[in-house]
Amino acid sequence: GVFYEVVQSFPRVEENVRVDSHVSSHRWRRHSESLRSVDTNRASMGQDSSEPGGFTDLLLEEGHDNTTQTEEDTDHNYYTSRTYGPYDSTSRDLWVNIDQMEKDKVKIHGILSNTHRQAARVNLSFDFPFYGHFLREITVATGGFIYTGEVVHRMLTATQYIAPLMANFDPSVSRNSTVRYFDNGTALVVQWDHVHLQDNYNLGSFTFQATLLNDGRIIFGYKEIPVAVTQISSTNHPVKVGLSDAFVVVHRIQQIPNVRRRTIYEYHRVELQMSKITNLSAVEMIPLPTCLQFTSCGPCVTAQIGFNCSWCSKLQRCSSGFDRHRQDWVDSGCPEESKDKICEKNIDTTETLPYSTTTLLPTTTKFRVLTTTRGSTTSHLPTSLPTEDDTKIALHLKDNGASTDDSAVEKKGGTLHAGLIVGILVLVLIVAAAILVTIYMYHHPTSAASLFFIERRPSRWPAMKFRRGSGHPAYAEVEPVGEKEGFIVSEQC
Repeated sequence: GVFYEVVQSFPRVEENVRVDSHVSSHRWRRHSESLRSVDTNRASMGQDSSEPGGFTDLLLEEGHDNTTQTEEDTDHNYYTSRTYGPYDSTSRDLWVNIDQMEKDKVKIHGILSNTHRQAARVNLSFDFPFYGHFLREITVATGGFIYTGEVVHRMLTATQYIAPLMANFDPSVSRNSTVRYFDNGTALVVQWDHVHLQDNYNLGSFTFQATLLNDGRIIFGYKEIPVAVTQISSTNHPVKVGLSDAFVVVHRIQQIPNVRRRTIYEYHRVELQMSKITNLSAVEMIPLPTCLQFTSCGPCVTAQIGFNCSWCSKLQRCSSGFDRHRQDWVDSGCPEESKDKICEKNIDTTETLPYSTTTLLPTTTKFRVLTTTRGSTTSHLPTSLPTEDDTKIALHLKDNGASTDDSAVEKKGGTLHAGLIVGILVLVLIVAAAILVTIYMYHHPTSAASLFFIERRPSRWPAMKFRRGSGHPAYAEVEPVGEKEGFIVSEQC
């Protein structure tokens, strides 16, 4: 990578950042042999365009094959890419003519248009889905790419980028070079207009653009590519075409208290075939479903979208474990929790996608391809995702295949068992306490407890009968008149 200066310092540029893009076990790269033709019946671009600034001012290479070249790659996991050749009418449809847009919305960035290796923050008027995350800020660089990371550092070319053509462009070497962008509320278009390579000015000027739509689609349009991209030197600057995303991990440095180092790990990259980038070509990248779109446990753990989705109840988040929230996922113990894949309750497996402009259709590949309508930025919203039958959901709750009703009965029986055991324990404790109190009172007759019970004992002194004169008992009753120290005293006695 190379260092870039960020024009706007808010948020401030992080200096203590290390970039690590060697996490190959969780990166899926595109291979040229996976390309396949999907359409050979589109009309060729035979008619001329009367639009100012259109494609008529450019000439195709002589001897170029005029057959339609439309290729699709579904091996990106996160995106499906479609490459349209220079004679495909779709290439013209995907190009946005900024010159015909409202002039008050088209902005020419003065600093980027007159400097080298500079980048500036640009606010979006809409939420842009990128790898399942919603962005409201991007960083436009003079080197033909857009940086999408939240942590702004100097090595912007390493990862977290949208690169229609990343190279060593220097707008300052020509007065005609500009960096323009246009935001209409549903799409952002960034165009590098007549820019030259700093280390090879004589190759000519390049004109290309990147369009970010609110449904997550990313379109690369190429109007002027004077030389094969594969011939551009990467000695002084990386040359890339594609996408990349990463997650940030904060490390504490034990030797220096209160100092933390941020490390950026790239977890996925889309590398497009550079030989297909020519004059009048275009690339459309359509987002595939990700785990982040699910907002409840049931749809998350039963999703079949090409990812191993897991639910973390602590974060209330669905994830494959590799996205921009990686550190929160690990710190909260979500990898251990996600091993069970059991939800606390049966949750309806119908979930609505957060994207409002794509349609999910089945394909023969292991992923589902998102298709859109031409000439419009809106299309139909899927009502639900594929669901599984109730039997499979019940298996998540009980491994032996028992129904949910049986599980409820067993739960109720377990509750009764627990109540009976508690009652027995309470009874045993009461009896033991009574025995201990009795023993204590027997050995301590003058204690407060003993006197308390003696004073309240009912008097049972028997009535006495005497016989007069003979010394034998007679029928005379003697009533007790008092008591002292526990003995009953009578006047006749």
